[in-house]
Amino acid sequence: MKVARGSTLLLASHNQGKVREIADLLSPFGITVRGAAELGLAEPEETGETFAENALLKARAAAEASDLVALADDSGLCVAALDGAPGIHSARWAGPGRDFAVAMARVERELGPSRDTTAKFVCVLALAAPSGETQIFEGEVRGHLVFPPRGRNGFGYDPIFVADGMSETFGEIAPALKHSISHRARAFEKFARAALSP
Repeated sequence: MKVARGSTLLLASHNQGKVREIADLLSPFGITVRGAAELGLAEPEETGETFAENALLKARAAAEASDLVALADDSGLCVAALDGAPGIHSARWAGPGRDFAVAMARVERELGPSRDTTAKFVCVLALAAPSGETQIFEGEVRGHLVFPPRGRNGFGYDPIFVADGMSETFGEIAPALKHSISHRARAFEKFARAALSP
């Protein structure tokens, strides 16, 4: 499945941070990105047990509702000492108000005295056509957590995550640098190679 230059791609997300980040990544390809909220589409309940299942569920629902090719992102923070939590529940840990200060405080609280702060960000992108055809692309970045949170860039858990080989959090580094090394960037590279016209 190819997404042609000049076409519109529906991003099956109500998260404006994700919409901005993916729109930035797609801008060199001449593709217009529209978010699900902009089209008034409801968010489907995420009933999958993996990032891939939830991404596919969201992409298929958006493609069917809009008659557009849809891209969905399911991503999250997986903390080793918490058996991979918050994982697919990363957004839910932020509560109904999507307050990630609350979510980051919960991660710190759940870790308690643990010295193991290793973690990874995982991203699965699912592409779905109205015809039912789908594709999946996965990326991850490994690192460790720091407290208290640092930096105002990015979104979500970025202020507590330091990628391997770095000293600054994703919340401190420039957005352009994050776009080049993040879990989403790695999944996006695979998506671009497979589905985007140069």
